[in-house]
Amino acid sequence: MLKQQLTQKLQQKLSPQQIQLMKLLQIPTAVLDQRIKEELEANPALEEGDTEEEDDILEMARSEEKSEAESEDSDDQTSELDDMDQDELPPEEEVPLDDYLNDYMEDDEASYKTRGDSYQAEDEGKTLPIAVENTYHEYLEQQLGMLDFKDEKDEIIARQIVGSIDEDGYLRRELDAILDDLLFSQGVEATKEELEYWLSKIQRFDPPGTGARNLQECLLLQL
Repeated sequence: MLKQQLTQKLQQKLSPQQIQLMKLLQIPTAVLDQRIKEELEANPALEEGDTEEEDDILEMARSEEKSEAESEDSDDQTSELDDMDQDELPPEEEVPLDDYLNDYMEDDEASYKTRGDSYQAEDEGKTLPIAVENTYHEYLEQQLGMLDFKDEKDEIIARQIVGSIDEDGYLRRELDAILDDLLFSQGVEATKEELEYWLSKIQRFDPPGTGARNLQECLLLQL
């Protein structure tokens, strides 16, 4: 029985010149220069010349030697820095657990007291707004501004009537007594008809029933 087998091989062969070049690259620059001088002295037929190939070989040898020296220097510097960092690090201090807990409790208590004092000071600084409401008579006097007075006498009569109304909204003072009050306290002489006229205007004020002289009149004003 026949067997077929396919194999693939990759081979690389170096020429004598490449082998010689690799050997030259491994030689230090100083040794390479010395060997060139020795070859020139031993073989007078050779001539020393600055060819491009020789320059490339020398340059490659020098650069390789320089890179190796720099890598060694960098490794030495890195190791020295590591040693310095280890030496300069301060030793870690060990804190006992009891001391740590005591310090934590003291700080927490102090902060709690500080916050409590500040909150108390803030509460004391705050003032609650007080609702200001007009009294019943002030509310009636504000509504007097909506009336159309012909002269100052009419306004004095209306204000006298409002001042005679009780806090419950009833007008219990007789009209004749209000006329006397106007005459003696305000120096205004008015008639009963004028009082009736302005009283009818005031009885339209809010709240309904204002200026009523009895319960029946109060109920009628609220209709």
